[in-house]
Amino acid sequence: MTKESSHTTSHPVAESGDGGAFHRESFEPPRASHGKDPTTPQEMELMLKRRVWLYGSLSVFLIVVIYLFMNDPGGYIYRLTGDVSNLRLSGLIVYSSIVAFALFLFFAILRYFLLLFAAYLNTVRHTVRASFDEGFTPPISVIVPAYNEGVLLEDTVQSLLSLDYPHYEIILVDDGSTDNTREIARSMVGIYDNGRVEVRLVEKPNGGKATALNAGIQIAKYDFLLNVDGDSRLSPDTLRKTIRHFTNPRIGAVAGNVKVLNRVNLWTTLQALEYVQGLNMARSAQSILRLVNIIPGPLGLFRKEAIVDAGWYASDTYAEDADLTLQILRKGWRVEYEPDAISYTEAPDTLTALLKQRYRWTRGILQAIRKHSELFFNPTINISGTFVMWTMTFEALIGPVMGMFAPLYFIVIALIFDMSYFIVLWWLSLTVLDVIAALYCVAVEKEEVRLIFYSLISRVVFILFIDVAKTFATIEEFLRLSMDWGKLERIGAEPRTR
Repeated sequence: MTKESSHTTSHPVAESGDGGAFHRESFEPPRASHGKDPTTPQEMELMLKRRVWLYGSLSVFLIVVIYLFMNDPGGYIYRLTGDVSNLRLSGLIVYSSIVAFALFLFFAILRYFLLLFAAYLNTVRHTVRASFDEGFTPPISVIVPAYNEGVLLEDTVQSLLSLDYPHYEIILVDDGSTDNTREIARSMVGIYDNGRVEVRLVEKPNGGKATALNAGIQIAKYDFLLNVDGDSRLSPDTLRKTIRHFTNPRIGAVAGNVKVLNRVNLWTTLQALEYVQGLNMARSAQSILRLVNIIPGPLGLFRKEAIVDAGWYASDTYAEDADLTLQILRKGWRVEYEPDAISYTEAPDTLTALLKQRYRWTRGILQAIRKHSELFFNPTINISGTFVMWTMTFEALIGPVMGMFAPLYFIVIALIFDMSYFIVLWWLSLTVLDVIAALYCVAVEKEEVRLIFYSLISRVVFILFIDVAKTFATIEEFLRLSMDWGKLERIGAEPRTR
């Protein structure tokens, strides 16, 4: 790739068109509003009394029902059914645990089936689809926000310069880095390949990823924006594969296929499986409805109009990608997934770094959900957004808590009541589901076969750790405890071939 000219530019760009300075906003999540909030101590006391009365009455009712079924003091159940009630507390616990176990497995199987079926339909649609206009190749602006990405930035830019596309620009945004990121970025500025690609640079004080992306968007020349991370390595046909979706004027964004680059130990390999099975399969399933709920930071192509319509990136959550995607969906745009557009990214290579990352992801997603909470109970705003909010809430809030406490509960019940087969049946049932999903995903994405074997230990070794981290992150988010953004240290892994 020939560099024809080189010069360094510094653009003091504002976050919006008002000429203001960049800044990171402090985040105070808005309270959920259910009508008029109580404004006086008397109103607050009345509300609490109503809650106590409601919850107390429900508790008394349940206690009475349990007592009647356990003892049948008046013979009501015997006269109704002809059977003598001899259920005691231990029997109640055992039978209720069996029912809970059956229900849990039923919903787990139903969830896996629906995800696999929807992902399969989307794969079929993607395989046989003939409506793509391969001649649709408008110019694209590629935006790369970078903060202390000196280890990987040059390789990232070189991979972007190798993209197979007629004309595009690369906008590097140095977000006040303290390492050699700015120097490397300056050395990459210039015109390449007979004017096919131009590399530009924005230098700004540190303000966070959202402000860096907004800075790049503001000076972007073109109407389509590919936002990638500073460590992303893209497949050569990424732009061609993603832009073709935008022949549909309702498409506001397209999510790419993110894969783990550094599969060097147990934790990174388990993450490679998680990205293929847990994240990409879900995005493929969501894409059948064009309702992908999170555009991943390592690879997302946007229609600039959709970003402007959504109000740009915001700095008031730790998951600006989820926040913007929800806002785009809320405005009526559709979001699809492109499995053939691949971005390789570095994953945390230690358990500590992994838990820190998932802690931030969880709190950021919960902040985004809280920010758009009116969608949850008001489908008149956007019924698609309401559906997305319900599914996101289950995955982010209910799923991790169930994943942590359900195994603990069943293990305790099995040990107390001598039902050790419970534990074996639990593990076997969920592992079979994991292996089936891994087989499908590895086959569809032509991934490494060895990932299937990691699915045998993923639930015990990996998913449990992640669910615990998510549960504690959820508790701390509801308590509004402060947290730091955090920064994954890059190691400069070599890209793998598909």
